Amino acid sequence: MTRASLNKQPHEVASMFDDVAERYDLTNDVLSLGQDRVWRKEVARAVDARPAQKILDLAAGTATSSLPFARTGAYVVPCDFSIGMLRVGKRNHSWLPFTAGDATRLPFKDDTFDAVTISFGLRNVQDTDAALREMYRVTRPGGRVVICEFSHPTWAPFRTVYTEYLMRALPPVARAVSSNPDAYVYLAESIRAWPDQPALAERLQKAGWSKVAWRNLTGGIVALHRGVKES
Repeated sequence: MTRASLNKQPHEVASMFDDVAERYDLTNDVLSLGQDRVWRKEVARAVDARPAQKILDLAAGTATSSLPFARTGAYVVPCDFSIGMLRVGKRNHSWLPFTAGDATRLPFKDDTFDAVTISFGLRNVQDTDAALREMYRVTRPGGRVVICEFSHPTWAPFRTVYTEYLMRALPPVARAVSSNPDAYVYLAESIRAWPDQPALAERLQKAGWSKVAWRNLTGGIVALHRGVKES
């Protein structure tokens, strides 16, 4: 399996990410024109991890997204269902507690984490609503969720240009730098099929999250959604 289908069978998606694990971070940097670094900094600000807090970083992959939380003194758990990604991460950051887990059936107790975050991974989960409910379950009362995901550019002319980039420019660039360019065709298609900002906010609310809000980054290419688990 080199490319997952949009019905998101877990074994297909996991296999796809196993295949791209070795050069995943480099490829993302190239394809996003370096914007992924800016987005991750904004995630770190939104999560606002503090010393001794427990942070769950879902779809953490090689733990690039986890490192900013660890640097604050927080206890961060990088969790992913791609064993290939976890192996690369463990090789590079052996001191982090990498955990294999499915976002729809998390291997953690209720009310465990001060914050749960997921960056560019929610759209790859088979059951988005189940994942949002699981995030809610493992977050302690008063805790928070931060979701960083590709979204819908708010300015129509820019949205057209962006869609053209995804479907025409992204695949040839991926062929040049990725170990599995077909996987990035799936990723482009999954971005196009993903709900817009208000629709994702509504799903967060239905999963139980309160004070749901979002902020657009890079004109809406990416959106940061936040929510709180009421005490």
